[in-house]
Amino acid sequence: MIAGRKQAYEVGYSTSQKARHPMLREAWPGSAEDRDSSEALITADGVELYCRCWSTQTARAVVVLAHGFAGSCDHIAVVRQAEALRAAGFDVVSYDSRGHGRSEGQCALGDLESYDIAAAVARAKRTGLDVLLVGASMGAVAALRYAASGDGELAGVVSISAPAKFRTPRSAPGALVIGLARTRLGRRIAKHHLHVRIAPTWNAPAFPAELVRHIVVPVAIVHGDHDRYIPTSDALAIYEACNSPLRLLDLVPGMGHAFDEKALPAVNNALDWLLAQHTIPTPNDNAEPMRACP
Repeated sequence: MIAGRKQAYEVGYSTSQKARHPMLREAWPGSAEDRDSSEALITADGVELYCRCWSTQTARAVVVLAHGFAGSCDHIAVVRQAEALRAAGFDVVSYDSRGHGRSEGQCALGDLESYDIAAAVARAKRTGLDVLLVGASMGAVAALRYAASGDGELAGVVSISAPAKFRTPRSAPGALVIGLARTRLGRRIAKHHLHVRIAPTWNAPAFPAELVRHIVVPVAIVHGDHDRYIPTSDALAIYEACNSPLRLLDLVPGMGHAFDEKALPAVNNALDWLLAQHTIPTPNDNAEPMRACP
């Protein structure tokens, strides 16, 4: 697991926001109808996140849904995915990642976003149901980083469209994202046109192909063969590096990047597979503690 960060996750979730945000509650509202709600989450490092929840009275598990760069929990693709998950019998917790939308903070490109995942996981655990992570692109990096911290209570992780390593992309769309993140002009453009506030520094933390070596819960990797940003070879590399004894790879024909509409059946299938595999994991001898970031 990632040494140091797990403790920070555990002590940093704030429940004092109940007074300011009365919609915070210990369980989903009990009525005959499915409901949506919104609330605020506070991360271990003090960032307030806008959170949106989809709930169903007959939920079999809770999914923490993490969007990618320049996304939000209100983005059409994220809402479509959340509603598909609810229709499949899952409660869903999603949020605007730090530096995005209505949340505070600055975008750290999947590094400090693991604290965002932790706050959402803490919220989801209060339902008493199994908790699964589903992250796409930057959100997948954050989900894998959190899972590598050693939370053995997770039922599993679905990683969608994650890069295996951090490197300059060969595709024009991928290079554009790097230009936005690593130049002053790019960050200014991202702030004013994409409504994303990007941190001016980035410390190149452990990459996904390294993180999965430290995950012991089941891992499902979903990737599209029409992804313009991340090649399928990255999905293969992550799968091969994964130390979890329970791992799944699904290369989806015709699927593009992140929460593509063609990913909907694959994500549902991956979650069904994770729940079927779910047991309290035995620590893997190869999953030694590591540090992903300060």
